[in-house]
Amino acid sequence: MSQPIVLLAKDVSTPTSGNDPKPFSERLASGPGLDDFISGDHESGTSDRLVLGNTSAPRLPSHLKTKIPTGKSYNKIKKDLRGLKLHTVCEEARCPNIGDCWGGGSDAAGKSEAEVKRGATATIMLMGDTCTRGCRFCSVKTSRAPPPLDIHEPENTAEAISRWGLGYIVLTSVDRDDLADGGAAHFAETIMKIKQKAPHILVEALTGDFAGSLEGVSTVAKSGLDVYAHNIETVEALTPYVRDRRATFRQSLRVLEHAKKEGMKVTKTSIMLGVGETEEQVMEALRELRKVNVDVVTFGQYMRPTKKHMKVDRYVEPAEFERWKKVADDMGFLYVASGPLVRSSYKAGEFFIENVLRKNQLNSGKVDAQMVAAAEQVVASGRPVGP
Repeated sequence: MSQPIVLLAKDVSTPTSGNDPKPFSERLASGPGLDDFISGDHESGTSDRLVLGNTSAPRLPSHLKTKIPTGKSYNKIKKDLRGLKLHTVCEEARCPNIGDCWGGGSDAAGKSEAEVKRGATATIMLMGDTCTRGCRFCSVKTSRAPPPLDIHEPENTAEAISRWGLGYIVLTSVDRDDLADGGAAHFAETIMKIKQKAPHILVEALTGDFAGSLEGVSTVAKSGLDVYAHNIETVEALTPYVRDRRATFRQSLRVLEHAKKEGMKVTKTSIMLGVGETEEQVMEALRELRKVNVDVVTFGQYMRPTKKHMKVDRYVEPAEFERWKKVADDMGFLYVASGPLVRSSYKAGEFFIENVLRKNQLNSGKVDAQMVAAAEQVVASGRPVGP
């Protein structure tokens, strides 16, 4: 695995001279990015700055290319979301799997309408589409003062989800450091509304860190939730460069640990590869996750959403993802999803967790081999498909 690339380079401020022979599009692409503005170096043409990632911009491999999303299920989910003024992380974070998830899977063409509906899923993003933090890998828009919460959002979210006939749903949110509780009560209310309208639906919540407030974690964990997810995103050494400075690796571990202490049967996290991490750093992250009894971990390839975001250090080969799956399995994680296009709200993982919860096998510590085989068959191609 590659070593992290941390270089001292001259500021890449866009030339202002009218005699510059480069086309405007090239000058714009090479101009200052988010890192420049965060570091404050965008005003100087001579200051040194920290550059994270591979500056040679490796070419996108064929296994990371996806089809344009289409289909009845995709269009229905999109229509429902617009009608109820709801947001999804699928769209806001430009997830490459949106066609498969909303469309019911890459094999949806061979399924009945009911099967496609059951296979489709979306990750609802609560509390608006504007985040108070600025992580360098994320394309969600940011502001220190986002619009106020929509008091109708919990009810509208529950209504939309009950229409879709799903068995498993993922809720996430933007960070709302402008709110006293970080939005924990709003999150919990949404979960309770869903359980009231559709008690059969299993709910996973992918939360932020609530600025370190364990009370916020407790509020969400005690709302009737089935799976508590919180992403560490990357290894500890790279956390200050990849995530917003208000997020720390240790703080994320405390969130996951406290969720388990509050009685959550399943806790879950995700790690991006390809941002400059070393093998030993990933191993150490996995060891720390096991110490706080995290059950599920996913590995996926970091993909740069725009040229203003952190660059990709390297594209990790599928075989390496398979190796990390084996390593994590051997360490005792309940379930591991690992592949280039795997994301934290990954359908194969949802399929597996849903079956585990429904069969109530966590207490005995037994995992059905057939369920594992079925989930791993879904993972094999590195793409999410319907169960």
